[in-house]
Amino acid sequence: MADVDVVVIGAGIAGSAAAIALARRGWRTALLDRQRFPRHKACGEFLSPESLAMLAELGLSGAVRASEPAEIREAALLLHGQRELRLPLPGTALGLSRYRLDQMLHDQATASGATLVTGVAASAVRRCDDGYIIEQSGAAAEPLHARAVIVATGSSARSGMPGAHSRAGGRQPRYIGIKTHLDSLAIGGTVELYFWEGGYLGLAPIEGGQVNAAALLRQDATMRGQGSILELLEQACRRHPALERRLRGAQPVPGTQAAVSPVPIGRRLLAWDETALIGDAASVIPPLCGDGMSMALRSALLCAEQADRYLAGRRDLDGWRHAYERELRRQLAGPRRWGRLLQWALGRPGLAPLLREAAVVAPRLARGLVQATRLRPWPVSRGLGE
Repeated sequence: MADVDVVVIGAGIAGSAAAIALARRGWRTALLDRQRFPRHKACGEFLSPESLAMLAELGLSGAVRASEPAEIREAALLLHGQRELRLPLPGTALGLSRYRLDQMLHDQATASGATLVTGVAASAVRRCDDGYIIEQSGAAAEPLHARAVIVATGSSARSGMPGAHSRAGGRQPRYIGIKTHLDSLAIGGTVELYFWEGGYLGLAPIEGGQVNAAALLRQDATMRGQGSILELLEQACRRHPALERRLRGAQPVPGTQAAVSPVPIGRRLLAWDETALIGDAASVIPPLCGDGMSMALRSALLCAEQADRYLAGRRDLDGWRHAYERELRRQLAGPRRWGRLLQWALGRPGLAPLLREAAVVAPRLARGLVQATRLRPWPVSRGLGE
């Protein structure tokens, strides 16, 4: 049985960031994922200004710059047939595909000393006297022993894994997330958001001159979730005439389509379930916030700080849990609350025109509402930067 200090289950943004942070602090770190990479994921692929300091903390500023991401400085909102509303972003955001970003994170994790294992699923996590035993599926898979475990399995943890029981959405609407990259669509430095009753779609520039089209659709407002990703996208376009006109002539890039279902945006925040949860495993951020990747990074770095203290013997397990839960709630509660409210309001045909007029009459109020969905700035350096 292999023995490590910490196992991180899930090699998306949050899991990879936590693995980098802990490996760079000298801990023997294993990063596991049941999928193989690189691969496309359903994601807005929008790195908010708040995320850039955290990427620098992980030593990724140079790699991000070298990828030549698109720069995004404003948002254009098109609400239920209303005239376009443009709002400046609070800083310059970046458009970078998950295909590219995940590969950067994995390269940095292994360069920092973490062991990356993909294509093998963690099937169970159980406590033992001196830590945890992590069972893995597959004939050749061996159990792992770790002093600490961090779970970053997204919003779809397997039954029996930490966090799985929190996935039930109750009576909340069920959503489907879809995405594709597009060619032959000029967009400049703007993220465009199109709203209709039952969903919305964002267009954002990414590296290589392509555009990412990502939609969140209520399952009961689609073909019961049936059809291919491109068919669902075409159906969404028919709900918004301006969007349908905008995408005429745009060409989907083969192989870039991805989907995720369900997207449990109404689920409560849960930072701990036998062990630490980060990223979407802890909380699915309303996608309209445009800050999902930033919040994944934030949860990972906050958790890694407390895990480091636990592994170093400066804090017991309960201390890690309570400190992480407290800090995660403090930093995410406001953006989650305002993001849900804004997403609810923009999806109501009767409210959307009023919101638009309020933004025109009181632009400072509109900017304040956007800012309320953002995270607090991350300190320039907390010990891991380049």
